[in-house]
Amino acid sequence: MKSALFLLGLAVFAAPLRAELTDEQKLVPLEADSTDASLTKIVLLAGPVSNKPGQHEYFSGCAMLMKCLKQTPGVWPVMAAEGWPKNEAVLKGAKAVVVYMDGGPNCALLEGSRWETLRGLVKGGAGFVVLHQAVDIPEDHANDFKSWAGAVWQKDIGSRGHWDMTFTPGVKHSVLAGVAEFTAPHDGWLYNLHFADKNVTPLLTGTVPDTSRSTADAKSHAGRAEVIAWAYERPDGGRSFGYTGCDLHKNWEAEAQRRLVVNGILWSAKVPVPAAGALVKIDAADLTSNMDRKDGGAAKPKAKKEAK
Repeated sequence: MKSALFLLGLAVFAAPLRAELTDEQKLVPLEADSTDASLTKIVLLAGPVSNKPGQHEYFSGCAMLMKCLKQTPGVWPVMAAEGWPKNEAVLKGAKAVVVYMDGGPNCALLEGSRWETLRGLVKGGAGFVVLHQAVDIPEDHANDFKSWAGAVWQKDIGSRGHWDMTFTPGVKHSVLAGVAEFTAPHDGWLYNLHFADKNVTPLLTGTVPDTSRSTADAKSHAGRAEVIAWAYERPDGGRSFGYTGCDLHKNWEAEAQRRLVVNGILWSAKVPVPAAGALVKIDAADLTSNMDRKDGGAAKPKAKKEAK
């Protein structure tokens, strides 16, 4: 009996932090499906509470992306909190699924039958979008994930860390339409991923500090520009997009970063991306709204300037 309680205690300790939504977050429409089948449904999975205030703000980030996606006619974004919808019926007919959450052994996608449900969606042709830590998946699920996303982070060769990065798009691709050069100060990055053998297009690459290369394989590529964002055309005809940044919430203020991600979501859902890129207008308040309750309910930061 004591051993069983001990194991239960370990399981609870290892589980992702669950937190009640704030009063502000409760005003965000969650799992609001559409009855119009002609609309392109895109489901955004916002992960459970994680990290410090201003980092891993998955709920706030997805709420902002939902606002941006609504600016493209014919698109119906549906947001789910805690990493998975309470009503799985909202996943039916999704043209793309966006995963913005922690990865690792406690990834919300690994619970129960969720992985197999996700497999069915991808097999059915749904686009697959992975942001930041979501690309870090346990080894026993890595091959699946790589075949879905086109890349997966693994501890055998992968590295990560925080530093400034500036990106200058240098290839022609729909995901980069209207994406100007931008800088993400001291964001968090994962790189040196295992990529699919073909049909992966590097979209953004950048120089990383060689001191961040923590594995033998990463160290063997000192000085190499590393892939931070990519597009993947899956053999089954589906599309996937990945970007390992967006750790620091304040960096969403860069219009180019928002456009990169929204373009990537639209492209993955096979929605034509406008030549000038998707509309991604937000208000300054969007950068400080819907933040998770962390550190005993720490106050959210105040907006410093208007986002354009």
